[in-house]
Amino acid sequence: MDIVGSLVEDGWLRTPRIIKAFRKIRREDFMPLELKNAAEVNEAFPIGLGQTISQPLTVGFMLELLQPKEGDKVLDIGSGSGWTSALLAEIVGERGKVIGVEIIPALAEFGKKNIAKYNFIKRERVQIICGDGSKGYVKEAPYDKILCSASAKSLPEPWKEQLKINGRIVAPIGSSVWLFVKKSSKEFKSSEYPNFSFVPLVQ
Repeated sequence: MDIVGSLVEDGWLRTPRIIKAFRKIRREDFMPLELKNAAEVNEAFPIGLGQTISQPLTVGFMLELLQPKEGDKVLDIGSGSGWTSALLAEIVGERGKVIGVEIIPALAEFGKKNIAKYNFIKRERVQIICGDGSKGYVKEAPYDKILCSASAKSLPEPWKEQLKINGRIVAPIGSSVWLFVKKSSKEFKSSEYPNFSFVPLVQ
């Protein structure tokens, strides 16, 4: 059974739109040449410059918490290889938009090149910004959803401000994945899911 099939069978992937994106957007297209054969392995792998392409299980779990919908505008912090941005772009569809923010210039270029394989950049469904993700990206705010793939020490204030009411943030803090739902301009409901491992958020 392939990795997507086993994630579905084990209950990590449940939402049809997310499963469809996992089937269409191939992880191998976002991995360095020498690692492409390991794309079906449920592990994180180094992509250079101290960064990784996340474990499929972790990405699936975070996207299920995030619940991106068709037409959503999503901010993807630490877009790295471009895999999560491309998955999100497939999920939000033609009417949606994904803004990926990557602080390391060489990785931002690597991500762009990978995402371009799916024509998402040409069709303006994905935009990759080279910058400090901890500040969010105010120019395109507000966002329906915010995803971060690197571990912060606490939830950055700009993300809270740049999120719509009822919007969702899924982000690692320490070794836990957190879900934050914005109930009002000042109130957030949060849930913690421990025992994960992430590279630290570079600021």
